[in-house]
Amino acid sequence: MTLATVADAMIRAPKVCGPATTVAQVRDQFRDDHVHAVLIVAGGILLSIVERPDLDAVPAHLPARRVGRRYGRTVSPDADLDATRRAMTGARRRRLAVVDERGRLLGLLCLKRTGTGFCSDADVRARADERRAAAATAPTTPARVRSDRART
Repeated sequence: MTLATVADAMIRAPKVCGPATTVAQVRDQFRDDHVHAVLIVAGGILLSIVERPDLDAVPAHLPARRVGRRYGRTVSPDADLDATRRAMTGARRRRLAVVDERGRLLGLLCLKRTGTGFCSDADVRARADERRAAAATAPTTPARVRSDRART
């Protein structure tokens, strides 16, 4: 089956952050190498898309929405999927936010590392399940035991 439009391949429930999200919080999200873009949204409207280079030399306390942008980082849901893939590959871009004509966020188009296809909602769920399973089986650090003696 050939996917014809961006809407056919987009992730329909991408992770989003609110307008108060700081640069420090976005930097923390980028510790996960699967995160290539952070979507800043208010009331369903995409305000900004933040990528790693946007954060260079930016104070940690600033609102992240001020350092990101939308231009060149969004696509229409009815855009031709193959043409969009070629453009993304040529621009070395792995993520595009999918928005309607009013700027409402509809999804996220995620080009796979190979550049030959797109991540699906099922792929995202599988990665989340793997992370949860790994966290559940990871060794835990014992809690610090307090002495019964009073400290002086």
